[in-house]
Order: sequence, then C-alpha cells, then structure tokens
Amino acid sequence: MSKVYWVSSYASVSNPDALAEYSKLAGPAMIANGGKFIARGMPAAVIEAGLMERTVLIEFDSLDIAMTAYKSDAYQAALKALGDQSAVRDIRIISAI
Repeated sequence: MSKVYWVSSYASVSNPDALAEYSKLAGPAMIANGGKFIARGMPAAVIEAGLMERTVLIEFDSLDIAMTAYKSDAYQAALKALGDQSAVRDIRIISAI
C-alpha cells in the first residue's frame, strides 16, 4: 500500500469567512479519517511559474483512505460550509514514489 498526498491549491478566495468555517470542519474531518497535515498556508517562496496561493498538503496511507475522507459526512459538511462560490481551488491526490 502506497502513501498518497492530497494537494489543494487555492487560485482565489472570495469569501474568507466561509474558508475559515470550512477549515474548522475540514481539518478534524481529515484527521479523523487518517489524514496527517504536512503543510498548509501561503508559500514561503515561489519560483518559475509558481503562484502565490494558499496550498495544503495532507498525507494518507492509501488512495482508498483519502477518498473515504473526501466522501465522509464530516468532510461533506465542510464543503457545504465553503459553498460553491467562496473559493476556486484545485485538489489533486498523488501517490508517493
């Protein structure tokens, strides 16, 4: 079983209050489902085509566990708190090498 990393990049945030509420709910939901926060926040530096955007990196023991976390009732409640128009973001789940 290979570890996977959930990478969230925020291109824009139009409702910081909704993002704060999402974060209060999403963090515990990820941890309850086996997620380990590795990094989160604004980049310390950007180079080449890098963008100065909020990024979150979460480690899971497997893709199945990461997907279970995403589908969990607790994380779905966090998504509801964030809403559809509060942030533009990209989420990718990649396997460790």
